[in-house]
Amino acid sequence: MRLKISQFLLSVAIASALILGACSTQQVASNTSSPTSTATSSAGEATTKTTTEATPVSQSTNESVSGFANLPRLEGKATVVLTVKGSPITIEVDGTNAPITAGNFVDLVQRGVYNGLAFHRVERGTPEQPQPFVVQGGDPQSKDPNFPVDRLGTGSYIDPKTGNARYIPLEIKPKGSNTPIYNQTFDATAQPVVLPHKQGAVAMARSQQPDSASSQFYFGLADIGFLDGKYAVFGNVTQGFDVVNKIQQGDRIDSAKVTQGAENLKTPAQ
Repeated sequence: MRLKISQFLLSVAIASALILGACSTQQVASNTSSPTSTATSSAGEATTKTTTEATPVSQSTNESVSGFANLPRLEGKATVVLTVKGSPITIEVDGTNAPITAGNFVDLVQRGVYNGLAFHRVERGTPEQPQPFVVQGGDPQSKDPNFPVDRLGTGSYIDPKTGNARYIPLEIKPKGSNTPIYNQTFDATAQPVVLPHKQGAVAMARSQQPDSASSQFYFGLADIGFLDGKYAVFGNVTQGFDVVNKIQQGDRIDSAKVTQGAENLKTPAQ
């Protein structure tokens, strides 16, 4: 079974491996202890929740996403430069097609949340699966060098105003739609997405719950389109992908800065 597993099942298994325990340590235990069942449930979720019509933001605000109006938005595009080991990575953040996801990221950059955080997960392939996968970071717990390495990937951004974790809805825009689909995965083979998982894509990691992304993000090291419709891409690396390719587990973000488009960030009224 190791070597004869079908490409489809292998893709599902890899996709399920991206799930992180953003909500609680208990969820992490359930996610990692049974990867087969997680993969099965993820595949079922993707097929049974397919939709042909996007949920407008206004409907999501009132009906399906608690606290939607309290989330930052990016109305347009912005440029963010992450510096890792002294070298820059330039990211074009797309608030036109992922306004909530992009707004959350830019807001966290503006708050200095990513400064000093580590990349806790680097997967460049194995003999069984040689295709490069992702580099993942953004867990606020990684700022503490003494935090247990095996628990990294479980943290979320804690809003200092409320003392609670900030979560954002899953937000993916299909081609031909005026607005993204919120709160659910869908079959991207039937509905191609505007922001696909191409090499250099930047997207949000999350737990099994669709609306559980917070601060953790990942770089796609290759074209990994089997994640389309399941995870929210919000930008792309435009310069410095060679720096991304050199990131090792434990490397830290020296700094993260918005260099263009900061005026497009709209934060909730205080």
